[in-house]
Amino acid sequence: MDELATEPPDLTVRPATPGDAEEICRLLNAVDIAEVGHPETDLGTVETDLVHPEADLGRNSWLAFRRGRLVAYGLLWDDSGGERIDADHYVLPGHQDAGERLLAAIERRAAERAAENGVTRAVVHLILNSRPTLHRTTLTLRGWRPVRRYNVLTRPLSPAADRAPAPPPGLTLRACESDADRRRAHALVEETFAAHHDHQPRGHEQWLADLGQGMDWSLVWIAALPDAGDVAVVLTRDDREAMAWIRNLGVREPFRRRDIAGHLLRHAFAVYAARGRATIGLGVDTENETGALRLYTSHGFAPHFAADTWEITLSVPEQR
Repeated sequence: MDELATEPPDLTVRPATPGDAEEICRLLNAVDIAEVGHPETDLGTVETDLVHPEADLGRNSWLAFRRGRLVAYGLLWDDSGGERIDADHYVLPGHQDAGERLLAAIERRAAERAAENGVTRAVVHLILNSRPTLHRTTLTLRGWRPVRRYNVLTRPLSPAADRAPAPPPGLTLRACESDADRRRAHALVEETFAAHHDHQPRGHEQWLADLGQGMDWSLVWIAALPDAGDVAVVLTRDDREAMAWIRNLGVREPFRRRDIAGHLLRHAFAVYAARGRATIGLGVDTENETGALRLYTSHGFAPHFAADTWEITLSVPEQR
């Protein structure tokens, strides 16, 4: 798609830099307030994106300023090395022209990136709140369509209600303190999420870069069984202001339906309640066929907000 032909005289667009992190964080929290009623974004999350070794901000990021005020932000990345391209997009209500300008820039750059990968099309994914500040009609008129829904769920915590659970027979947990265990955690995530919708395989170093520098590896646990070895992993984080967070919970297929996932959840509840956290959250694919949504709701999680994956397929420019 062609980028919009003219730029409003009061709008300035430039690439992001790591030094913009605080201003971008303020924008994202303003969008959070508009979409879910309160801020959800922490500075460390923004900084991780901006200093990622594969960020290439000069070509893959956009900031739109109106009379000096940041009103929209876009970021593109490519984990596949093929046709699949991912993007983030944020715009303040009332600045739809800026939002569409960045959306057009994302589309153009995604097609270029796919061409650089040697493929004939770009399949671009964008995750937005189910009630986004970017008008849905703008997306549909440009050819985007929603293809998957996710829910962010939350659960209250308390030291009285969330005590350390007794494990299933023979099950042991260990924290991921050593490099060897971090590599094992990565391998378990790749195995247990391989069949999940939208999973993008990552090498170990790329996975570490995606996690960023805020990981407390004492809050990542591997579960093992006698004569079976490592059977499950749970990655959690305590660096969000709003809540503790479960990033990944995966059980190897032969060991599912043995309450291992439930035990890992209850273990995380107890740890975070003891740390003084009042809330824990996670994201779940509503169409996940492993029963994840049922598992989480049975453990007290309730919907916080929904998000949709939007997709567009673009032809790549001809190579000369």
